[in-house]
Amino acid sequence: MANNIKYVHTNLIAKDWKKLADFYIQVLNCKPVPPERDLSGNWIDKLTGIPDVKVRGIHLSLPGFDNGPTLEIFEYSPESIDTDINYINRKGFGHIAFHVDSVEEILKIILAYGGSQLGEVIKKDYGEIGILTAVYVTDPEGNFIEIQNWKK
Repeated sequence: MANNIKYVHTNLIAKDWKKLADFYIQVLNCKPVPPERDLSGNWIDKLTGIPDVKVRGIHLSLPGFDNGPTLEIFEYSPESIDTDINYINRKGFGHIAFHVDSVEEILKIILAYGGSQLGEVIKKDYGEIGILTAVYVTDPEGNFIEIQNWKK
């Protein structure tokens, strides 16, 4: 029996979903996909396995897609108390990547909006497939983003 499978979204859990969504809207040209989510009740308790959970947030369309996968930014109450330090090579969610015209220009905007730079901006010549310019950054809540540009 065949199944149609379609990628739907990537979820980020936020401390402040509105502030984090605004970062992705202002800096990386994501667009809100209404409605905002305000989820609670027995059904979401059962789905998450968390009693009396409340989930608030929004989906954002990704740049270059009108009706494609979304970035889902949710805030949970109660929130997790996991205080492990997040590293770029930690198992689990690694990073999301955005192709931009100017890595350096977007890096400046990310820093102005509360993001952080992890390493250096690199340029790597991959021969036939082109030259990669890239940098790893974090959003204001520490989620990893790769900003990249490929030129032939």
